[in-house]
Parts: sequence; structure tokens; C-alpha cells
Amino acid sequence: MKIGVCLKQVPATDSAIKINADATGIVTDDVKWIVNPYDEFALEAALQLKEAGQASEVVVLSMGAADSEARIKDGLARGAGSAVRLHDDAFAGSDSLGIARVIAAACKKAEIGLLLCGRQAIDTDNWQVPAMVAELLGWGQVSAISTLALEGETVTATRAAGSGSSHLVQTRVPAVLTCDKGLNTPRFATLKGIMMAKRKKIACWGAADLGLDGGVGAAGAHVTVSGYAPPAARPAGRVIDGDSPAAKAQELVRLLREEAKVI
Repeated sequence: MKIGVCLKQVPATDSAIKINADATGIVTDDVKWIVNPYDEFALEAALQLKEAGQASEVVVLSMGAADSEARIKDGLARGAGSAVRLHDDAFAGSDSLGIARVIAAACKKAEIGLLLCGRQAIDTDNWQVPAMVAELLGWGQVSAISTLALEGETVTATRAAGSGSSHLVQTRVPAVLTCDKGLNTPRFATLKGIMMAKRKKIACWGAADLGLDGGVGAAGAHVTVSGYAPPAARPAGRVIDGDSPAAKAQELVRLLREEAKVI
């Protein structure tokens, strides 16, 4: 069985994000790009299953232009066997459903039996894509898993249910799983892995390769981004005056009730 891993290129968490002049995106000149951190947990889980003899190959799937190949090479250097970059001018402007259609088609073409993704992308928080992929393929899906076991065709996973409790969930392959922080500790690439990754070719599949003739790109999008804007500035703090602590407390309660309306 082949395991597919979705890797996305995202800005590093310490990058200074600036909106471009026409508010259609961000300024990328000085942005440091990394593999989406949640996707690293997915890759590590796939590699562990491969090492345990429960998968024949780990295949990296990534949507992006040629500049994303450095992040794909990172996945290969850590141990993935092959990689596919999904790119076509026809994909430009795709919403989450359009992206899911591309990934689902790639899973079919690559003969993926289990797809592992990060819980969410840290740039746009599009956590809904894996669930859409599962629906399009008719596969089972478990989100935000913190443990994973594969026995034959049965997947057993634990996912947080809130308030400190968790759910134990079982499904059968083929399936889509999204991986949460704490599932494992992602490995670093070794020097040998880096050298081997340099020699590996990354396949590039477009719409024709995937048999997609609609439902992707701006023309097929149901959701569009109208513009980007920085978050509103926080209001200045207020100092509560009063002759005594009791008077200050009384004024604070009044403000919380009448102005903030939180009590």
C-alpha cells in the first residue's frame, strides 16, 4: 500500500508578514518558507508505518509553483520515496473544494491507499481540505489524531474530544487522516538523505494529467477572497480611578457589565 502525505509550503512563524499594495496577498520578497508544521507530523507517521513494513512507499503530494520544490525535497530527504508537485495555470484561484479535487485526483493516479495530512495549514487555516478529499473519494476520515495504529486494513486512532477527554476511532483503508501535534516527534533530514533527495526527480502533474476539465481554478471556485487587511489595532488600556479598592472594583464590574457586556 502506498501512503500519500500532503505537504504545503507556508511562511515561517517568525516571518514578518506584510500585505502587498493592492491588498491581494502578502509581500513574499523577504519571507522565509517552511513545510507546514502540522504536515511534518503526517510525514513522520507515514515514515514510521513504512519502516514497520505496513506500507510499500511514501509519496509526497504538494500543490505549488517551482519555488515549493525545496520543501518537497525536504520531505524526500527525511525518507519519502517519491514526490509529485501539482501545478497548472488552470489551478490558479482554486478554493478549498478545488484544491481537494486536485488532491483527490492525484491520489487516484498515484494509487494511494492512505492519505495523511496535517491538522490544518498555519497560513490560511484551511483545515477543511482533507475532509473534502475524503468525501470526493468516498473514503473514511478521522481528523486531528494524536495516536495512530494500522493493523491490516484497520486504522485505530485517538482524537481529542475536548475537556481533556478523547475518542478512540476505527476506520478501514483507504482513508484520510489529519495529524495533530503530539502524534510523534518529526525527524530531521540526514546528510545522506539530503544527498539522495538531490538526485530524485519530482514529477509535475497538471489538469490534463489528472483528467480534470472543470471544478478547479477561479472559474470553479464557490469561495473567493476579496482582499487582505491587517487585524484591527487593540484599543488602549484604561486605568480605573477610585478612592479605595472597593470603589475601583465596583467601577470595574460596571464597565464589564455595561460597556464590555461580558457579565
